[in-house]
Amino acid sequence: QVQLVESGGGLVQPGGSLRLSCVASGSIAVFNTMGWYRQVPGKQRELVAAIFRGGSTYYADSVKGRFTISSDIAKNTVYLQMNSLKSEDTAVYYCNAVKRGINRYDYWGQGTQVTVSS
Repeated sequence: QVQLVESGGGLVQPGGSLRLSCVASGSIAVFNTMGWYRQVPGKQRELVAAIFRGGSTYYADSVKGRFTISSDIAKNTVYLQMNSLKSEDTAVYYCNAVKRGINRYDYWGQGTQVTVSS
């Protein structure tokens, strides 16, 4: 069973930066997509950024130009560099990995809290 472990969350002032890490228990090369979602209480989980096999990326409009997703296959790790953080970025951030074959399999981490506040 695949395990994803996030780290790097915390409290940061508006305008600050954080880097989230997601370490997989095995090779991330087996996944078609890896991404970061976030969720605040009472709202649906939303996709923030994704990186696809081959290296292309996707960003939600709300984070374009501020967040960068990257991966290090040798370390089985996906990162989310978050700059110019705003209060509205406050959420629990979840790492997601997708494996597609005949069926789609989604794997999730436990989440890491990011709080942007002065």
